[in-house]
Amino acid sequence: MNWSGIPICLLLLVLPLSACKKKETPLFSESSRQAEAPVKEVPKDILASQQAFSNVVKAVNPAVVNISTVSKKKLVQPFFEFSPFFDDFFDGRQPKPQYRRENSLGSGFIINKEGYIITNDHVVRDAESIQVKLSNEEEYSGKVVGSDPKTDIAVIKINAKDPLPAAVLGDSSKLQVGQWAIAIGNPFGLDRTVTVGVVSATGRSNMGIETYEDFIQTDASINPGNSGGPLLNIYGEVIGINTAIVAAGQGIGFAIPVNMAKQVVAQLIKKGNVTRGWLGVAIQPVTQEIARSFNLDKPRGALVSDIMAGSPAEKAGLRRGDIILSFAGKEIKDSRQLQLVVAETPVGQQVAVEIFRDGKIVKLSLATGNADSAAASKPRSTEPQASLFGLAVDELPRNRLGSGLSGVIVSDVEEDGAAAEAGIRPGDIITSVNQKKIGNLADYGRAMKEAVQRGSAVFLVRRGDASIFFALRIR
Repeated sequence: MNWSGIPICLLLLVLPLSACKKKETPLFSESSRQAEAPVKEVPKDILASQQAFSNVVKAVNPAVVNISTVSKKKLVQPFFEFSPFFDDFFDGRQPKPQYRRENSLGSGFIINKEGYIITNDHVVRDAESIQVKLSNEEEYSGKVVGSDPKTDIAVIKINAKDPLPAAVLGDSSKLQVGQWAIAIGNPFGLDRTVTVGVVSATGRSNMGIETYEDFIQTDASINPGNSGGPLLNIYGEVIGINTAIVAAGQGIGFAIPVNMAKQVVAQLIKKGNVTRGWLGVAIQPVTQEIARSFNLDKPRGALVSDIMAGSPAEKAGLRRGDIILSFAGKEIKDSRQLQLVVAETPVGQQVAVEIFRDGKIVKLSLATGNADSAAASKPRSTEPQASLFGLAVDELPRNRLGSGLSGVIVSDVEEDGAAAEAGIRPGDIITSVNQKKIGNLADYGRAMKEAVQRGSAVFLVRRGDASIFFALRIR
């Protein structure tokens, strides 16, 4: 047939309708309909790791609880509440204080079938009511058994109908950086969230979060609401209590080591509070300069800068300038560790103390005191702090001599001198140099001559009621 004379529009009309339809792309690929994975084989070690995480969550999740609290906070009152000037307006009656109720969320974990639960002190502090929700959605009212703000640990209890699943407490002393860490909790109210990371560091302190700090650092995601929840190892054992985060950074969270918690929790359950051992000394770190000046092989231990009157340390014969190397059989690496070891020692326990004094190892024995009595004790009023070059000194004023002090007073400090860099200030009283007592300017002059020969000096300085050692080098 000859189609050349037929208009193109008529040709389109006679074509089958199906030929004009646009071909549709299937929504799912053929492989998707057949449920075939793109990757046919996965290494067995990866599958084993994945299964290990799932096993931990299945085993521990029943022991993890969500905690919600309601607390009553007093509002700031207007000025007239405190001013008698406004009494006439209220007929001699002051308006009642105003309060607001605050809700908060946290986490915790059950430690025995009777219903004892570990959480953070800040989760339940000042709470009027505590609600605990279990993994099976059952809810119970919780009661605070005891709390310890100095470690931010609290124990609460619920009365359940049946025996409860309990988490297994591990050994945080065996932790190594790089090991897996798994956090379970209630971040932002998102029930039973699981995050995985590693142990980033151990022994973190000087964070300003608690009085006694020995944190585990982890990059397992921790957020508000995770507080009080468990940090787990790959075996499902609790290695820490999730406590804090660095708000300005990601992947920086902190947990209280479970070994510290064990001792605190045992006392809280038994008597509702915590009693700590007390030594009665002011201590400071042993720097490289101090170690060299004291002829110690390397920086280690804790340097005693002051001793409290009537303290266990004074009774045992400890002196300023002693470096404590071991306490109760435990090697002391730094001043932070000494603080923790002493606090963990039962009150009244007789312990062996090893110190470094005058280039020799000296062994002493003492009975620890009660830290509750520390506030009533004061430093002995004999010697004070240390300072060095780039400063001027004068004789002590007569009004200072009557206080029982001896030494020379710092009258001026050069802005860019070694003393200023070390932290010495005008008004500080230098009481000893290189462990030799300074009574006047003549003693100080002789000490400076010896310091020039040695190239360095260790000063003991008195500032207020505190005694501080300073190690300085001659430039």
